[in-house]
Amino acid sequence: MINITNQNIEKKDILVKDGKIDKISEILDYDACNTDVIDVQEQYVMQGLIDCHTHVGIIEEAVGKIGVNNNETSDPVTPHMRGIDAINPFDLAFYDAIKSGVTTVMTGPGSNNAVGGLSTAVKTYGKIIDKMVIKDPVGLKISLGENPMSTYGKMNKAPITRMGTVALIRELFMKAQDYIKLKEQKKIKERDIKLEAVVALLKGEISLRVHAHRADDIVTACRIADEFGITKMVIEHGTEANLVKDYLAEKNIPVAYGPMISPRSKIELKNRDYNCALELIESGIKVALITDHPYNLIDQLRITAIFAISEGLSQLDAIKCLTTSPAEILRCNERIGKLQEGYDADIVVYSGKPFDINSKVVITLINGKIVYKR
Repeated sequence: MINITNQNIEKKDILVKDGKIDKISEILDYDACNTDVIDVQEQYVMQGLIDCHTHVGIIEEAVGKIGVNNNETSDPVTPHMRGIDAINPFDLAFYDAIKSGVTTVMTGPGSNNAVGGLSTAVKTYGKIIDKMVIKDPVGLKISLGENPMSTYGKMNKAPITRMGTVALIRELFMKAQDYIKLKEQKKIKERDIKLEAVVALLKGEISLRVHAHRADDIVTACRIADEFGITKMVIEHGTEANLVKDYLAEKNIPVAYGPMISPRSKIELKNRDYNCALELIESGIKVALITDHPYNLIDQLRITAIFAISEGLSQLDAIKCLTTSPAEILRCNERIGKLQEGYDADIVVYSGKPFDINSKVVITLINGKIVYKR
């Protein structure tokens, strides 16, 4: 197994019980445990990979337009959209995830709206989405920059500018602040579904998930957070995050970086660089690598780390970018992200070193159950 705590590769046994890692030891008495044994011999074992920004199950594979459910573009402000209501657990991408060692994903609304809705964190195996959930919701999505402007500008409808996008977000958050005060004073007679979706954010119960590529948009996100006392925020994509890395480090704001393996299809992507993750980490910023599936496919998550390693990222930091860091960003790190006693038994066996491009996933376990075997 690969021990992320002491940076060593160790030969140990792992006992799984009731979906959890019950014990890790150099020698386990299998007969006393009265359990089935999986002998992986000289193969590599590590915790399941986590992708903390995708649209798995919401933009479905091999379905066409009817399977694209990530943007409710009837209105630019839709905080009450819940990603869980659009996830199809039978999407082929879930199978691609488990056969490539990805055991948890965050999936949710897209970036066409100024405010897109609520995202959820789920395991990648199951038939009933409600039973796959780890945490729902995990964050409220807002989007800055090109996407909302290009979506609604052509309709001659706000937002047409960056100012217009932020004004819509401010308007919603101000109304939510007033709504909270009225609720505390017991003056609310009828619930407002849009404002109810923002309450958890302003109370610090969930994160603000900010779609932002350009450096100025990233700084705008920080300004919004400061104005409304938002203490939990994640920059998603962060193409130019390295240009304001000291500012992000000062504010202790993590970055879900990516997708990395994509063409520069719009102006906001012109500064995309495989070296960015290394720059951010060296500045003390928590970084998770993401696929943004389907913009990079979910089975390319490990490949994104290989690209980052080719630019100087250490293998230890690469493992953190795919495991402990996304778990912390999702605030699910008490359950997932580590091979540790008491954690969910999300375990992957590789035929060789995990960051060797020729290595294959041999076995994937989720909650202690073998869900894939090569």
